[in-house]
Amino acid sequence: MFPNNFDPAREWPILIVTSTTDLGRTSIMDAPAYRDAAMKEGWIVLATDATIRPREDSLRWRLSILTAALQMIRTEWPQSARWPVAFAGFSGGAKRSGILAATLASNRNLRICGLFLAGINSDRVSAAYQDYHPPAEFLTTPVWISSGNADQIAPAGAEENVYYSLKRTGFTQVRLEKFFGGHGLKRADVQRALHWFREIGKF
Repeated sequence: MFPNNFDPAREWPILIVTSTTDLGRTSIMDAPAYRDAAMKEGWIVLATDATIRPREDSLRWRLSILTAALQMIRTEWPQSARWPVAFAGFSGGAKRSGILAATLASNRNLRICGLFLAGINSDRVSAAYQDYHPPAEFLTTPVWISSGNADQIAPAGAEENVYYSLKRTGFTQVRLEKFFGGHGLKRADVQRALHWFREIGKF
């Protein structure tokens, strides 16, 4: 999804949306929930899936499809290799997003500028940081945790644990933002997070 004034000669941040593996969700199904916020803030939205179902919806499967998509964009617009990239997901998709970001951060050609984690009840980012050993500057990546105050699946205590776990790992820019609601995606939080990522990254 592209902003109306998209011109590949300019620099554009890319928001990579990843879905949970539950209930047959796909990233392409989730992407429209991020569209309005991204368009208002001048971001491209990228969601990837295959036309066939895998025997196992694994990290390797998701990673291979996403890597292929990024390569396709770079082939079309070589200058996009230095465009800022943020990762976003809700619930299980938030966990997947954090793992994908840590995995791809080892590629120093990928300019990761933010993580948006909504409805997340356990810190998979820190574990992925330990497992995949991205460069130390990954710890400066801004992380926005979006938490519903009545969320029964990712209750406030669990999301606070994610916040403090990330801080203990060494992440220097972590925000935990709460809203009135349950286990859902707060679209206003998406827009605020994208704006914050721009402010921090100065792009």
